[in-house]
Amino acid sequence: MSHLILLFSLFLAPAFADGGSQKSTQNLCSNDVSHKRQKRDWIWNQMHIKEEIDTPLPHHVGKITSSVRNNNAKYIIEGEYANTIFKVEETSGDVYAFERLDREKKAEYELTALIIDRTNNRSLERPSKFIIKVYDINDNAPVFVQKVFNGSVPEMSPVGTSVTKVTAVDADDPTVSGHATVTYEVTTGGEYFTIDDSG
Repeated sequence: MSHLILLFSLFLAPAFADGGSQKSTQNLCSNDVSHKRQKRDWIWNQMHIKEEIDTPLPHHVGKITSSVRNNNAKYIIEGEYANTIFKVEETSGDVYAFERLDREKKAEYELTALIIDRTNNRSLERPSKFIIKVYDINDNAPVFVQKVFNGSVPEMSPVGTSVTKVTAVDADDPTVSGHATVTYEVTTGGEYFTIDDSG
């Protein structure tokens, strides 16, 4: 009988040891999960705004949001034109533009998002940079690169002889279809001369 009890104890010992390791493994896993749940990160929509918006100011640009949960949290932005052209609503993180923007003057702005504890000004999250891009509207007419283009052609030249080349440029965004496309037209003397899309 004593042999049987001893043998039974030997069988149970590894089981208890294994159960203990499972328990410690579970604790480690739960610690990892809780650590992951506490991981904080900045989250926001892509920041963009159309140029020359013809509605009352300010214009909503986007929203910066941190996963930090703190009743005393306060959003701040820093960088070029922060708190002049751009301002953030300190409790919601909504970013607004207080001026009409012109993409041809400046196409994008780099700012930094911060979140602090308003009671002690302690940072609650690492600062993060973001860019506000200004979207183009087709608001510029093409302009010739010089006032006068001189050309000449010998008399009796065959049809199709090149006379001169003219060039015009458009300040709008060339990456937006049609915004910076330039076409040419002869408005006077069309019975003698034609012009193609290359000028």
